[in-house]
Amino acid sequence: MECEHCGGPMTRYQVPFDLRGHVETDHAATCTRCLAGHPAEVGGEPDFSAISDEFPDGTAGAAMALALGKLDSLALNRDDIEALFAAVEAAGVDPLLVLDRLATQGNVRLHFDVDRRRRQLEQLL
Repeated sequence: MECEHCGGPMTRYQVPFDLRGHVETDHAATCTRCLAGHPAEVGGEPDFSAISDEFPDGTAGAAMALALGKLDSLALNRDDIEALFAAVEAAGVDPLLVLDRLATQGNVRLHFDVDRRRRQLEQLL
């Protein structure tokens, strides 16, 4: 499966049960290059090591990936982004710090304007 935005490889995973209210599918895919999110037909345990060593594991990683996939439209996805970032924080991970670290990595080319979104997220959160 290739990303619709950049043609990069995707990592597929089952959306954890407690996060399913924020997506329309039980499985999701995240591009390892631009971090765009897409629905998927199948998926297993979340494994985000292909994205970055800085990316959280498990449910926190799934929440982070789902939130990043929604950042292209903050106005439409505000409630979901807030809830997903809260799930990341509840797992002991700072989502804005993860975003900052991802933005500086050469292998990640985010599908949204990270500087603009960062300022908006600071105001939102």
